[in-house]
Amino acid sequence: MKTQAAFSGLLVGCDFSSSPSRRKPIVIAYGTLSSGRVLLTSLERLESLEGFEKWLALERGWLGAFDFPFGLPRELVAHLGWPTQWVELISHYANLSRLEIRNTFATFCDARPVGQKFAHRATDRPAGSSSSMKWVNPPVAYMLHAGVPRLLAAGIHLPALHPTNSSRIALEGYPGMLAREILGNRSYKNDSKAKQTPERLIARKDLIMALEHGQTRLGLRLKVSHAQRDALTDDASGDSLDAVLCLVQAAWGAQQGAPLYGMPGSLDALEGWIVTA
Repeated sequence: MKTQAAFSGLLVGCDFSSSPSRRKPIVIAYGTLSSGRVLLTSLERLESLEGFEKWLALERGWLGAFDFPFGLPRELVAHLGWPTQWVELISHYANLSRLEIRNTFATFCDARPVGQKFAHRATDRPAGSSSSMKWVNPPVAYMLHAGVPRLLAAGIHLPALHPTNSSRIALEGYPGMLAREILGNRSYKNDSKAKQTPERLIARKDLIMALEHGQTRLGLRLKVSHAQRDALTDDASGDSLDAVLCLVQAAWGAQQGAPLYGMPGSLDALEGWIVTA
């Protein structure tokens, strides 16, 4: 049940990298929502984490979906004896090096049976997402390490996890969930040029067309120009398209309104939740 009107301001979708560069930047998609149509207004690329910090610090209101996990599995946190309050946990996690994270998580996994190596959050099953403790393929543990402490430091409002009175509101997004709803298991992207195949190009075109026709359970239609459609199709890494998928997820959250933007009231405020899951 909505307790407030839907959010009606600037929307953003963020495809994140824990080690951004010119070759693999953080991609921000900007847009607005009107009458069930998500209008893509522009794309921006950030080539460093310092650039991401500066972007977060800009004083303008927005509601965004960010493609990195906002929390760790409660089972893992309890086993390690780490803080079970979200802010304290993120502060502790931010003070670890990536090597310490990898070694700690690898030790946890080594002690567990095959097929149950990783602990999972409650949101992972409905979202079909990797455990937020994975450090490879994809390295979401490092993405959490690079992304969430910066949201916290910037005073961003994180519904259910860290409420503030900021007009910058961040939700956890996951573009793979929305892409799978349309494409099934067809791949639409790859960072390796050798794997940027005609089949993946066709999949990107199909994905964009389905978004434009509103052919997902979110009931939203994407509005792009011819030039934007070509740019999304031509980016074989899929980073631009992933940012747009997050933008659509942010738009759905905006429709649902505060305080939780469509996330369940029963969510675990240590683990977080992926919007639209």
